[in-house]
Amino acid sequence: MTETTSDTGSASMPDEGINSGPPSRRSLLGWGGAGLALGAAVTGGAVAVARAGEGEEAVPASSAGGAVAFHGKHQAGIATAVQDRLHFAAFDVKTDDREQFVQLLKDWTKAAARMTAGHEVGEGAFGGLSEAPPDDTGEALGLKPSRLTLTIGFGPGLFEKFDLADRRPEALVDLPKFPGDNLDKSRGGGDLCVQACADDPQVAVHAIRNLARIGFGRVAVRWSQLGFGKTSSTTPGAQTPRNLFGFKDGTRNVSGEDASALAEHVWVGEKDGPGWMAGGSYLVARRIRMNVETWDRTPLGEQEDIFGRDKGEGAPVGKAKEHDEPFLKAMKPDSHVRLAHPDTNDGATILRRGYSFTDGTDGLGRLDAGLFFLAYQRDVRTGFIPVQRSLARADVLNEYIQHVGSAVFAIPPGVRDKDDWWGRALFG
Repeated sequence: MTETTSDTGSASMPDEGINSGPPSRRSLLGWGGAGLALGAAVTGGAVAVARAGEGEEAVPASSAGGAVAFHGKHQAGIATAVQDRLHFAAFDVKTDDREQFVQLLKDWTKAAARMTAGHEVGEGAFGGLSEAPPDDTGEALGLKPSRLTLTIGFGPGLFEKFDLADRRPEALVDLPKFPGDNLDKSRGGGDLCVQACADDPQVAVHAIRNLARIGFGRVAVRWSQLGFGKTSSTTPGAQTPRNLFGFKDGTRNVSGEDASALAEHVWVGEKDGPGWMAGGSYLVARRIRMNVETWDRTPLGEQEDIFGRDKGEGAPVGKAKEHDEPFLKAMKPDSHVRLAHPDTNDGATILRRGYSFTDGTDGLGRLDAGLFFLAYQRDVRTGFIPVQRSLARADVLNEYIQHVGSAVFAIPPGVRDKDDWWGRALFG
């Protein structure tokens, strides 16, 4: 739970608007007038809504809270500098019409390109005919792009539909049941997932809400998770965040700036197979309940022994600084860092983008709180699975945590340009 790759890799812890699929306001009502367009304007540090037409670029990051480029070889939201907030949603596919589903992916891609650029979906939230619902829900009006990224993934169930069984990657395996798992089926699985990360929670929620609205009748939300307080970083030199147990988390995570490490551990290679996944990755999502009340009554020395790092500096046992190379034999055999380290797991290394969560109480006077663990890797079989087997078997931290939700997804490569769309290589 506390690091990644070298220490934990751990699981324990701008296009036009939508113009196809469900008919737009204009086609439905036969209205051909131009939609209202608002230019980006900075006033007192705030940025007005920007609606882009064909060929317009994202609002400049310097004046708009950091609009992250949507198009590229890889999907944004993986190696991207980790944002502060998360809204993650898994969907079930409700249509058996392949053409209809492909159109949904195209519609989602167009909407995602606009929202990540700081623009409204389609013709916007207002200014159109009052007889039809608007194309955008409107709660992000006037907000900055806030470095919003949207990352899509395909679950194992999708490959049971649309004659895709022979295109399912071998690396997209069903996760085994690990010792200690207490998985809630209502908090796991899914044919699709969308990870929305942003520095403003309302921007992230707005993105998922609009994609769910666009997908009505073709997909339905299966489960979702809000997250705050990133528990890992992909940016070298940044302050290492802390998890809800108060320990630094993700000290040795894969750097989003280390191209060689990303190629070795995160991105699917041309020869890995299948071809449509080249440039993509694989995601494991785990909802991990943390028994914070029990932890809060645990002596400091015992807490530090459990993790294998001191709580203040984050230094490994016997070392002075957080980033000093850990000496595993100096740690207790059942300590978290020792069991999660690549040297303990044949070099298994993953990139983490986890978030803390609190979802009210469990009805017994305890917080329903924990870690929403997100790990990207080149192959689930050589990444998450060996690390989690090691942790599930012996990690003393298991006395304070429990895995209650689980899902795995194939993350396709990025959308190359305005003519490309999510999943084109798979369905094309």
